[in-house]
Amino acid sequence: MRIAVQHFFNLHQPYTSTMSTPVERIAASARTVFFVSDGTGITAETFGHSVLTQFDLRFKQIRLPFIDTLDKAHDALRKINDAFAIDGQRPIIFSTLVKAELSDVVRLSKGMHMDLIQTFVEPLEQELGVKSTHTIGRSHTSTDSEEYKNRIEAINFSLAHDDGQSNKNLSGADVILVGVSRSGKTPTSLFLAMQYGIKAANYPLIPDDFEREKLPSGLMPYKSKIFGLSIAADRLAEIRNERLPGSKYAALENCRYEINEAEKLMRREGIRWMSSTTKSIEEIAATILQEIKSEQR
Repeated sequence: MRIAVQHFFNLHQPYTSTMSTPVERIAASARTVFFVSDGTGITAETFGHSVLTQFDLRFKQIRLPFIDTLDKAHDALRKINDAFAIDGQRPIIFSTLVKAELSDVVRLSKGMHMDLIQTFVEPLEQELGVKSTHTIGRSHTSTDSEEYKNRIEAINFSLAHDDGQSNKNLSGADVILVGVSRSGKTPTSLFLAMQYGIKAANYPLIPDDFEREKLPSGLMPYKSKIFGLSIAADRLAEIRNERLPGSKYAALENCRYEINEAEKLMRREGIRWMSSTTKSIEEIAATILQEIKSEQR
């Protein structure tokens, strides 16, 4: 399952992701940022990235996950100090280490240390009058097994209904994404499934639909569930040229035609839509979730 999902993400990259930028693409003078965690590090990275985007600077971002022993903590310490020696400036550290003895080791580094656990845990201990358990992995217990099951079901649903592969069980979809090829439908569908357990199908809008001036017939009964994605023509041409360079499919004029026709179709059908051009996958998903929740209310 992991390989299949990663394969889809590798194939569909129409937007600028907010996750880590590959180290080799960053200038050598960029400030190094470490995300240190006893788990996957995703929480530290997500929070840290939200803070870093407030600064118009480039950062070399490194995630150090599963730091759950003293040996690993000392190894993290060495990596941080090595970055300091190479860069000549203090690395920035976002840490979600729960155990104090592990956090204390990382604090000895030559970096600017920000502890995302203690920043909130200690004030809450005082406010609640209760000591925290300081237990690693506490956020992932048997209590969320039902949520995990729902996410797996949603991922399977999204994979089965990717790119218009199947019309079966569309009544069970929470949302159906439409748009031209490479506008961001697949990665958004999978992100919604993996992060929120949303069953998202997606369908490409093609020249046949534009000539008929209608949505694919299989979607008409579920029109209320449809949400559209569009994209700037020059960005779409760039993405398509990475896959099929020099083809008519990737030609700028063809991209302009498809996008114009798709947007006209969505407006004519009264479909809600947004542009994915400058949006991260998180922003796209948040907008769709807001629409779904408003509809449910």
